[in-house]
Amino acid sequence: MVASSYNLHGVRIFECPSNGPAVQSEQDALAILGEAMAQQAEMVLLPVDRLSPSFFELRTGLAGAIAQKFVTYGMRLAIIGAISPVALENPALRAFVNESNRGDRIWFLESTGELGKRLQAPNKPA
Repeated sequence: MVASSYNLHGVRIFECPSNGPAVQSEQDALAILGEAMAQQAEMVLLPVDRLSPSFFELRTGLAGAIAQKFVTYGMRLAIIGAISPVALENPALRAFVNESNRGDRIWFLESTGELGKRLQAPNKPA
């Protein structure tokens, strides 16, 4: 499956396929950002399964580095899918996810349906 681009509630989405290579470095994130920018996307939809397990170990710094890349390049990121309950036992990761979801740049969501609802909300983040 290849990446696809489409509009969802007025936002240009670049959706990464679930069967692609793991995102395990800043360079992997930059490659996705480049593809998304070429498609004139405003938001990247990335399946949680594509993230390396080290992303969820905050001490590695990978989550922060990837988040910073997306913020620096002005690209929103929606990580779609269930995060492992074991990973969410870590209070720091839980706080990172909750804080991200309060903002407007990076979201951790269960489904594309949930993404659609957030984008459709009257006070949707820009």
